[in-house]
Amino acid sequence: MCYNVCILSAKYGAFFVSLKFFETTSVRILSMDKKIKRCSWPASDSLMIKYHDKEWGVAVHSDKKHFEYLLLDSFQAGLSWSTILKKRKNFRKAFDNFSYKIIAKYGKKDFNRLLKDEGIIRNRLKIKAAITNSQKFLEIKKEFGSFDKYIWRFVGEESIRNKFRKLSEIPAKTRESDAMSKDLKSRGFKFVGSTICYAYMQAAGMVNDHIENCFRYRQLKR
Repeated sequence: MCYNVCILSAKYGAFFVSLKFFETTSVRILSMDKKIKRCSWPASDSLMIKYHDKEWGVAVHSDKKHFEYLLLDSFQAGLSWSTILKKRKNFRKAFDNFSYKIIAKYGKKDFNRLLKDEGIIRNRLKIKAAITNSQKFLEIKKEFGSFDKYIWRFVGEESIRNKFRKLSEIPAKTRESDAMSKDLKSRGFKFVGSTICYAYMQAAGMVNDHIENCFRYRQLKR
């Protein structure tokens, strides 16, 4: 948003747009935003709000997106999601745009490169897990045709629509995430505890955990 008089270049010269227009527009946007009821967890963090409004709870059926969320959630273990979101672009760059086919072929050189990358979470075990998980991810694709077909079985092929009225009602894990975690671990996946699996399920839209009065709950319910 501009706070100085803006100069717009045009073919025949320059046109000046007053600050008043931008101030009025800003007030209208803020006014509209205040009327929106959303889950409280994004607080006033613009990045978290954008993620909440555009991604969280949206059903994912792209294998590449599934892998991105799995990788990011595994790195989140012991950390806040906001920390991961702030580094998401760095993760994307460091991990070849979340290409599980490329990551599955990472060797010692790539491992050492990632350990030195200050833009991501430099945790030796988590980096090793990302490489291992990409290899196991490919094995599941080969067995089921796609990771998507495999993973949605844990919720009966459709999103679970919960009816929570407050944040404290949302569980850290469920019997579905327990089953998912157990099966992934049996296949060799790392950093896939039930709590991480449930966070992944929320992100991938396998459950709709938006609070009932959140505007996204009604939109996703449709």
